[in-house]
Amino acid sequence: MYYIGVDLGTSALKLVMMNSKGELVKSVSKEYPLYFPHSGWSEQKPEDWFIAVKEGLKEIAAGLDDKIGGISFGGQMHGLVILDKDDNVLRPAILWNDGRSTEETDYLNNVIGKEKLSKLTANIAFAGFTAPKILWVKNNEPEIFEKISKIMLPKDYISYMLSGSFATDYSDASGMLLLDVKNKKWSSEMIEICGISENILPKLFESFEVVGNIKPELAKELGLNEDIKIIAGAGDNAAAAIGTGTVGEGACNISLGTSGTIFISSQNFGVDKYNALHSFAHSDGKYHLMGCMLSAASCNKWWMEDILKTKDFSKEQENIDNLGENKVFFLPYLMGERSPHNDPAARGTFIGMSMDTRREDMTLAILEGVTFGLRDSLEVARSLGIEIKKTMICGGGAKSALWKKLVANIMNVEVEVPVSEEGPGFGAAILAAVGCKEYESVEAAAKSIIKIKERIQPDPELVAKYEERYEKFRKIYPALKGIFKEIL
Repeated sequence: MYYIGVDLGTSALKLVMMNSKGELVKSVSKEYPLYFPHSGWSEQKPEDWFIAVKEGLKEIAAGLDDKIGGISFGGQMHGLVILDKDDNVLRPAILWNDGRSTEETDYLNNVIGKEKLSKLTANIAFAGFTAPKILWVKNNEPEIFEKISKIMLPKDYISYMLSGSFATDYSDASGMLLLDVKNKKWSSEMIEICGISENILPKLFESFEVVGNIKPELAKELGLNEDIKIIAGAGDNAAAAIGTGTVGEGACNISLGTSGTIFISSQNFGVDKYNALHSFAHSDGKYHLMGCMLSAASCNKWWMEDILKTKDFSKEQENIDNLGENKVFFLPYLMGERSPHNDPAARGTFIGMSMDTRREDMTLAILEGVTFGLRDSLEVARSLGIEIKKTMICGGGAKSALWKKLVANIMNVEVEVPVSEEGPGFGAAILAAVGCKEYESVEAAAKSIIKIKERIQPDPELVAKYEERYEKFRKIYPALKGIFKEIL
């Protein structure tokens, strides 16, 4: 049998097909628009996602309709999708990197209180989370708020359209600030705080559980088998962690995608007392801690395509030879920042330039800045007594040999590169296979499927140089924090 993983990204949709041996045999990508109607806002139309999914399924499943066992998802997290009683989308989805809900976030953290939020949901409020977005709609679009019949996350809209099952999984629901993560149930107090009712929230599943079958009429339209199972799936980072084998106690994965994450899996529930890291359910049925920065590979994309006007990313990195000695620093906060600063007003900043600064120095500063930003979250994990000696890596940025070297030396960890770098899509395909009983558990599937193709060791001399540079980097944000709100 074959299993399809759907990676619902911010810039594009990617579908991957895996056979029963865990081998990827085919992939398809479809793009859709991203809208920025106001500064700091970020939206997409859910209808665009579903059009892309249908087109992608037709293409990837051509000639294999009776051999596909299941479909699952790895989706961009936190986005607010709202439907009315007739299942019409009420407004464009408000995405994970949208910063409009600053006032609502402040209300939750400062009026409801961080201590209470952490007790109820294991997390504090971030502007990207779903609950502040719900409050924003309530406060700013009351006529739309009154019509809400279903609240769902991006990937769950696709699942609903495919199966008719109103469902979500624990890993993705963890990022809504509505879930009691420890006990894996909706928080009645948070539901009351947001002014909604539990009946407009989806039913909760483990990521590897079957939520339904593809709708017969849709199967006919797409030329698919009506017996295809739809499996709950996971938030993109939890799915990517499965795709890199990051399961079990203390395993680590760094993702250099549009956003950047450091993901640490755990067998047991735990909370960072400062709430600088997110405490979420994992798609293997356990838990994880995660630091998330809003702009990672997207910083490099912005620098290359919008500023340097080139798409030849590798060429721009060819002549970079001053690792550990760059005088230029870059704060990678182009869309504000989540972990560990929780500051929607933060912005990207170059500092340290002089008359002899080169193009290459600026490019290197981008890559270093993102990696320094991720190390901020790693340091929080280390402060909790978590020892990380190696990490898997995935995402578009992981295609860069230079960037992988920077991660190894700035973090001072061994970097392992999996054979497949498909991230969330691959993880989703594995979840589909587990849901269809191809494997007995997610951990068993990951152990059988995930292979390592490369290991990058840190260089002690370079580690020492970057230790000094990191200590300088971490002083820049506190020095500029008060200025950011003034310049917005």
